[in-house]
Amino acid sequence: MFSVLSSAWALLFGMGLLMLGNGMQGTLLGIRGNIEGFSTLEMSIVMSAYFVGFLGGSRMAPNMIRRVGHVRVFAALASLISAVMIMYPTFADPWAWTVGRVLIGFCFSAVYVTAESWLNNAATNENRGQALSLYMIVQTLGIVASQALMVTADPSGYVLFVIPSVLVSLAITPILLSISPTPAFETTKPMSLRQLVNFSPLGCVGMFLLGGVFSAQFGMASVYGAQAGLSIAQISTFVAMFFVGAMVLQYPIGWISDRMDRRLLIVAVSAIGGAGSILGILLGHQFTMLLISAFVVGGMSNPLYSLLIAHTNDFLEPEDMAAASGGMIFINGLGAITGPLITGWLMDNVGPSGFYLFTAVLFAALVVYAIYRSTQRAAIPVDETGSFVAMSPAGTTVVGMEIAQEWAIESAQEEDDGSETA
Repeated sequence: MFSVLSSAWALLFGMGLLMLGNGMQGTLLGIRGNIEGFSTLEMSIVMSAYFVGFLGGSRMAPNMIRRVGHVRVFAALASLISAVMIMYPTFADPWAWTVGRVLIGFCFSAVYVTAESWLNNAATNENRGQALSLYMIVQTLGIVASQALMVTADPSGYVLFVIPSVLVSLAITPILLSISPTPAFETTKPMSLRQLVNFSPLGCVGMFLLGGVFSAQFGMASVYGAQAGLSIAQISTFVAMFFVGAMVLQYPIGWISDRMDRRLLIVAVSAIGGAGSILGILLGHQFTMLLISAFVVGGMSNPLYSLLIAHTNDFLEPEDMAAASGGMIFINGLGAITGPLITGWLMDNVGPSGFYLFTAVLFAALVVYAIYRSTQRAAIPVDETGSFVAMSPAGTTVVGMEIAQEWAIESAQEEDDGSETA
């Protein structure tokens, strides 16, 4: 752990600042859009635009890095993020915000690709798993901590837009001044979607559905809070609870997943997530119950992301795992784009509870499909399954997933070598 911190502290610190900025701007736009009188449909388009940009950035960033290098890509796009964040209050128009969100999503995705390749270069085979865990913890802590900044100024003014802009600008400095040398950049040729679906139908369907769940909570939670009449402090606490739940429950669920049939665990976790959503529908008018429901939904949906990846890996050969990363990210991204749009439509038609209705339906669909898939193929023996690797859908790109896949492969090889020695 200390070796990881000594070699990658600047990167992790910079990523923490970036996540502070990203987490803050997502919540702030939901609140400010309500103040500006934007409709729920308009805000759903604005929020969905981030995931359009993020998906595009994850696919285009590797070519950009190969052409001009990590440093130029990182500095240029981080600067653009900082500029767009200041522009939001200047152009208080939903279509201008939509363009800004596409740019922000694209830039953050490319910045994450760059940072994750640097992280991989700084890690060794011995500490790669620890490096990835620290990276995910920093990401989640950054989003949680960003919500506390929402109460530092009036959201109808400029200050709250300046703060994330400054944070992103500051994030560039420690990374660019301390990380050397620039790593070589390579990504694996992706597997076709048809092949991926054939290997793991549940993994692919689950990643699509989960994309919708996550984008709803990441993009529309603050819109829900504003529609429900929550105060700024309450909205910030509500949004933070999704990620607190993710941080608290990720590793316990991961520990369980290495010791039982993962399809049964997917059913159980999805059912609990659906129950948390129903709790939000029925008792969301009580703030304490609203926080509990957010904790449960976030605590189930984020580990499900890692659980579905681990389940998919169980049916792949080690040499195919990295190639599957691009397809998994793409499928999840498609689900994420549709999430805010459908959520916004539901909230327009049934009120704020449409937010939780959407996540409840997606969780229920995953339960039903996972049960169905359990009847179609025999379970893989627990001692033959791969290791669970904790990952976050908040900022994981193809590069980050490939790092996780490499670590999973290395862990499996070490276990095989140990069993042979024994």
